[in-house]
Amino acid sequence: MSVPTIAADAVLVQSVEMPKESIKIEGYDFNKGVDHNALLGSFLSSGFQATNFGLAVEEINKMRSWRLSDEEIKEDEDDELKDPEVRKNIKTTIFLGYTSNMGSCGVRETIRYLAEHKMIDCIVATAGGVEEDLIKCLAPTYLGSHNSLFPDVSNGFELDGKSLRRTGLNRIGNMVVPNDNYCKFEEWITPILDRMVEEQKKTGEVWTPSRMIRRFGLEIKDPSSIAYWCARNDIPIFSPALTDGSIGDMIFFHSFRQEGLVLDLVQDIRAINLLGMKAKRAGAIILGGGVVKHHIMNACLMRNGADHAVFINTGSDYDGSDSGARPDEAISWGKLRPSCRPVKIFAEASIVFPLVVAQTFARDGPRRD
Repeated sequence: MSVPTIAADAVLVQSVEMPKESIKIEGYDFNKGVDHNALLGSFLSSGFQATNFGLAVEEINKMRSWRLSDEEIKEDEDDELKDPEVRKNIKTTIFLGYTSNMGSCGVRETIRYLAEHKMIDCIVATAGGVEEDLIKCLAPTYLGSHNSLFPDVSNGFELDGKSLRRTGLNRIGNMVVPNDNYCKFEEWITPILDRMVEEQKKTGEVWTPSRMIRRFGLEIKDPSSIAYWCARNDIPIFSPALTDGSIGDMIFFHSFRQEGLVLDLVQDIRAINLLGMKAKRAGAIILGGGVVKHHIMNACLMRNGADHAVFINTGSDYDGSDSGARPDEAISWGKLRPSCRPVKIFAEASIVFPLVVAQTFARDGPRRD
């Protein structure tokens, strides 16, 4: 008795032949021992978000390796840019964006490494991303579990808010920040704000968020800090919502002591947009979403889009948010170029980003001139 035709036709559909260059799905073979580089390298052929990880590594390595000398000389280019030696030294302008939780967790040290070795050209961070970096120079943040204060807590995410409030501890996910840290921050930042107001009155030049952050980086004098290295390596840190955090609280408190401090957002929007416009090639690496993502993408819009982009976040696009939007949406706005091959890793950045850096920036060390 033969198989019914209707069933056979439905189940045994003929396939087209896959192209020879197609990647076969295959994971890492631990029979070869533990080779972390090979393990991470195998992610590209593993499927799902592991493949997106591998694609992100490829995209970042492309943005790092590009030189203007890779492109044909255009007739309308400046004479200086026609010099082969000059072209070899013009690289991709790399924008890095991250939300405050990245400064709170251990990703801070990964970002500090990038700033220390001039591997990025511009940072956009939230207020928390700036202040948490500075506060850690004054006092530590702690894991909410594995201590005698909370002996029955398994990971810290389940810590009771009411109990923490009574004991002066603030929870960030599964981490706790003693409120004393913010008191120390006020003690540190207040005399700096005093001097900034006096300098503003003396020179007539108002501050911008990026200049304020640079000043904090020069004042902190601690090489564990992101702001410390950005100030010394002339990497601007833009924070268009700088007052939305503890820094804003301190500026508010300080305004009762001494009025007159001015932060000019217009100068900063000009600065970051001009940075995008002058970039011969632009790349964006964005951890999280919200204002940091949009601010970088909007700066790239001024040059008709970024050439490379990697996004790492857990956001979904069903609610129409910019944070969760898929990269193709940015192409529709002109924030990514149609030729861009953007990658979004749907993952939590504290796990993924250090591994991405291990396979890219840290793999062969700093960019060399």
